[in-house]
Amino acid sequence: MEVEALMTLLKDFLVTELREMLDHDIRLLAIGDLSRLPKPIFGAVNETMKLTGSAKGMTLTLALSYGGRDDIIQAIRRIMTNSRDGNLTPEDINEDLFSKYLWTANLPDPDLLIRTSGEVRISNFFLWQLAYTEIYVTSILWPDFNKEDLIQALISYQDRERRFGLTSEQLKTGDR
Repeated sequence: MEVEALMTLLKDFLVTELREMLDHDIRLLAIGDLSRLPKPIFGAVNETMKLTGSAKGMTLTLALSYGGRDDIIQAIRRIMTNSRDGNLTPEDINEDLFSKYLWTANLPDPDLLIRTSGEVRISNFFLWQLAYTEIYVTSILWPDFNKEDLIQALISYQDRERRFGLTSEQLKTGDR
């Protein structure tokens, strides 16, 4: 029942916000195993992506039927298919190539993950992409998360030293 209610909310959102997306040059992108969506939802998502496909102002990405493990597995399957077909060798595989096979291939890795509800886990979300993402945890539940809460998260983010796997000393000296 919960999933059905969420799917109804999604479809209602797509219908009511289409004009807003078109008026503000917002492109809708959906990632995940979209084939798992109910047919009416799948159709509504695809139609909205088609109608907003040429927008350049902003991209709104919805992770639907998405799981980080699924993302990695489907990437491996596609890499293996290309390897079997002779388009790739094991030596070709590196982080950049692997990233191109993920559902998020055309998206930058997140700089900040805001985790609501006080949970201190990533819940199978963007397992590959979160390697160097800063994480902000708040006990506020998602439906109650508001503009002021977002500002607090951004202030916390601004106070951090982005090291991307390096130590502070390595950043200072340029030693890698």
